[in-house]
Amino acid sequence: MPAKLSVNLNAVAMLRNRRDLPWPSVAHLGRVALQAGAYGLTVHPRPDQRHIRFSDLPVLRALIDDEFPQTEFNIEGYPSEDFLLLCERTEPEQVTLVPDDPTQATSDHGFNFRTQGEMLKPIVARLKAKGMRVSLFADGDGDEDAVKLAKATGADRIELYTGPYGGCFDDPAKGREQMELLGRTADAAKAEGLGVNAGHDLTVANLPALVKRIPYLAEVSIGHGLTADALEFGMAETVRRFRRACGEAL
Repeated sequence: MPAKLSVNLNAVAMLRNRRDLPWPSVAHLGRVALQAGAYGLTVHPRPDQRHIRFSDLPVLRALIDDEFPQTEFNIEGYPSEDFLLLCERTEPEQVTLVPDDPTQATSDHGFNFRTQGEMLKPIVARLKAKGMRVSLFADGDGDEDAVKLAKATGADRIELYTGPYGGCFDDPAKGREQMELLGRTADAAKAEGLGVNAGHDLTVANLPALVKRIPYLAEVSIGHGLTADALEFGMAETVRRFRRACGEAL
């Protein structure tokens, strides 16, 4: 099965927030993406609300429930108490936990499961008890022991941090090395019974090789590259381009 595409709306929200105006509309572009066949929507509500605002969450939840009930809502964030309460109020189908400090510009590393695994166990259990699938942001560095520790938290999936792979857009040889590390990490996760997601700096150009190396990839969450392409091709056509890059026959 092709990897499913979840459209990350953070960059759309950041553009909106440059002015105290309601456009571009996060909900409207989310609707366009879902109408074009995206499997879900992803947001990362940071404490400073510099892109997605807390007020966006019930609007997007209602959009999916009322118009696209077959799709999913994925909420990313650092597992603070405030974030966990936000998830419990919104009830996304998937929560992706990330280790980054709230002041970071963007996520840039996975969890250290050796030092943070025990901290994550009760958090994962709490979210799963509410019926949410839990994915943990993980470095794609080929560390099989770290993957086993991720499994021990009780999580359902890991999300491979693909930033180093995406950063090799001008160095194909290094890109192949990074892809193989991601593949080894994914293979270890599959062997442990973990689902595998991926996200960060993925593009139409670099996705096909990744999904070929990891044919069981469940989901990709893409925001920056997809939003950049949407400025050129429009949101609907961009979603179709990324779906094809994920292996869908359109």
